[in-house]
Amino acid sequence: MNTLFIADLHLSESRPDITAAFVHFVETQAIHADALYVLGDLFEVWVGDDEDAPLHRQVMQCFKHLTDSKVPVFFIHGNRDFLIGKRFSQRTGVQILPEHSLIDLYGKTALIMHGDTLCTADIDYQKFRRQSRSWWWQTAVLCLPLKIRQHMGAKARQKSQQINQYKSEEIMDVTQAEVIQQMQAFGVNLLIHGHTHRPAIHQFGINGEDVQRVVLGDWYEQGSVLTVSADNMQLTHSPLAIEG
Repeated sequence: MNTLFIADLHLSESRPDITAAFVHFVETQAIHADALYVLGDLFEVWVGDDEDAPLHRQVMQCFKHLTDSKVPVFFIHGNRDFLIGKRFSQRTGVQILPEHSLIDLYGKTALIMHGDTLCTADIDYQKFRRQSRSWWWQTAVLCLPLKIRQHMGAKARQKSQQINQYKSEEIMDVTQAEVIQQMQAFGVNLLIHGHTHRPAIHQFGINGEDVQRVVLGDWYEQGSVLTVSADNMQLTHSPLAIEG
């Protein structure tokens, strides 16, 4: 058996191919797993659990099928879907974890997160992140009518795309010093995250110990899945198009 990790699917109505690939992944791989971890940015935007869009219903049904089949599903908020809340969890059976969580992977402790907190060089984003994760900001936003929140979400996406084209790769990637600080703070040799869209398994040393940082890939052009078993860890990619 194995445990699966995915992140950065950015599901949206405009990309039915990604949704189809996700559904196929659930039906053919996740259904047989020990557990599934979704490390943020499952959706391109999420403005509240009260938005009853067809895409949202379809994805929630997939998760409910997994959890009803005794496959535990865990979720960590990303920078696009941090407003996913209790209603989503209740309707799907998905367990929402703290932004930095320790898990046991077949006897090995791993630190899992979305990964945006590691990008400390992106000062403007970190400032917005601190604000948007505060209880008062989220309470105020969720009190707004749904249509206003939808408009805000669309504008935020557009603004983010415009700003990010002018940011350097170094600013948008993790800061190695922060990676080391977090791994030392949590006492782990394995870190798994998404966010940067740069899939890789990085091997390096901390105080003479061999450690690993696994970066999950996005699903814009291909599916990206980390499969962990008792004796193996593999980051794989597959075409979005599902051949019938």
